[in-house]
Amino acid sequence: MQDAELQDLLAFAAVARSKSFRGAAGQQGVSASGLSAAVRRLEDRLGVRLLNRTTRSVTPTDAGARLLDRLGPALSSVSDAVDSVNSYRDTPTGTLRLNVPGVVADLILPDILARFMAAHPAIRVEVMAEDSFVDVLGQGFDAGVRYDERLEKDMIAVPIGPRLDRYACVAAPSYLERHGRPQHPHDLLQHQCIRHRFSHGVSLPWEFERSGELVKITPKGPLVTNRLALQRAAVVAGFGIAASFVGFYADLIESGAVEEILIDWAEPFSGPFLFYAERRHMPAPLRAFVDFIREDQRRLQSTALS
Repeated sequence: MQDAELQDLLAFAAVARSKSFRGAAGQQGVSASGLSAAVRRLEDRLGVRLLNRTTRSVTPTDAGARLLDRLGPALSSVSDAVDSVNSYRDTPTGTLRLNVPGVVADLILPDILARFMAAHPAIRVEVMAEDSFVDVLGQGFDAGVRYDERLEKDMIAVPIGPRLDRYACVAAPSYLERHGRPQHPHDLLQHQCIRHRFSHGVSLPWEFERSGELVKITPKGPLVTNRLALQRAAVVAGFGIAASFVGFYADLIESGAVEEILIDWAEPFSGPFLFYAERRHMPAPLRAFVDFIREDQRRLQSTALS
């Protein structure tokens, strides 16, 4: 097989898996037009259409899906062979691709990645932050980070970051002076609330738990957005009550700009996990990151016990 033919096959596989020329281009570090040209060359050479293209989506045809299915094991073998050689280096190199929720990207990864990248300067890290349910590995990522309820099956899961987290319900003192302080989650139905809507259009109900009692409500209010900065600004300005991971509002709580309410209904839950597929030859960047995270967890446990 000619090198150009292999490159065209790799381009097709990247686009078919991500279902987007732009998304595949971002993951591969090339241009979308270059990938498009490579797929056209492959289709011309095979004499069959491999991808259905519209302005909104890119999906494999039956022929494309069959080719991708047959290519998968072969491309994995090539990747494994290259990664096995990487283990002989004194310093691992390559690209680590992670798919994480927005909360992890904002609150947990900054400190971890700063230390990991300082320890492994030859590794390039790509992070895609999104809250929708996606096939992380099918989209070309090496690993993902999710909370317990969103972990994919048949994956290896490694704890990452704090092992306990919780939500906080907050409001500005000025709002509480005007409208009173809720004593029970159901009281929030009579208040103005700042809601979060994920990029895929879903707004989740607010959940509260105390002594085994679980309460779910869907409050209403003057602002619905997926932007944290807008939510924080609206709460500080006294427009309503917000509920999110406590880390999003920790600085405002400490400064007194907002007050936490319904604290006895904020029971802790398990922190996030790094998950990845078991492979005979784990990519060197992923192996380095997993080892780093495991050592980080041992350090945190040791600090907690001392």
